[in-house]
Amino acid sequence: MEAFLFYFFSAVAILSALCVVFCPKPTRALLSLIITMAGLSVIYLILGAHFIAISQIIVYAGAVLVLFLFVIMLQGIGAEDLPLLKRFHPVFLPLAGVGTACLFTFLFLVLKRTPFPAALGVNGTIQAVGHSLFTQFLLPFELTSVLLLLGVFAAIALGKQEEA
Repeated sequence: MEAFLFYFFSAVAILSALCVVFCPKPTRALLSLIITMAGLSVIYLILGAHFIAISQIIVYAGAVLVLFLFVIMLQGIGAEDLPLLKRFHPVFLPLAGVGTACLFTFLFLVLKRTPFPAALGVNGTIQAVGHSLFTQFLLPFELTSVLLLLGVFAAIALGKQEEA
């Protein structure tokens, strides 16, 4: 049953990701992206990484995609049809297909020759993530918080209107 759910939600995530690329309306593409993120979070739940699954829903399907929706609505292109050849230059479509084929061939060859170790126990709990975040990855965590704080200051500086 677990394998069936894994393959089902993997197929849902892949199909909805393809809909993101090929859907002509930006709002429908965004809804497909929400389905992709939900499918990925279910896959994380099946794999036992509960914290990552909830973070996936809160951060990506919640905050980031709402931001994308605001940008789409502010540009006023939410209901417009954007044909595939208008979104992507026709020269780049065959190049993207060849690049994708090369990537999958490379991945197949690398994965075929790589010996994988035995699977370890699941460590996706909140306690394990918190322990590794504040011990092994403390410096990158703090540098990320400084970078986010600088981003807030930059947004305030850019949004501030000049006084006459």
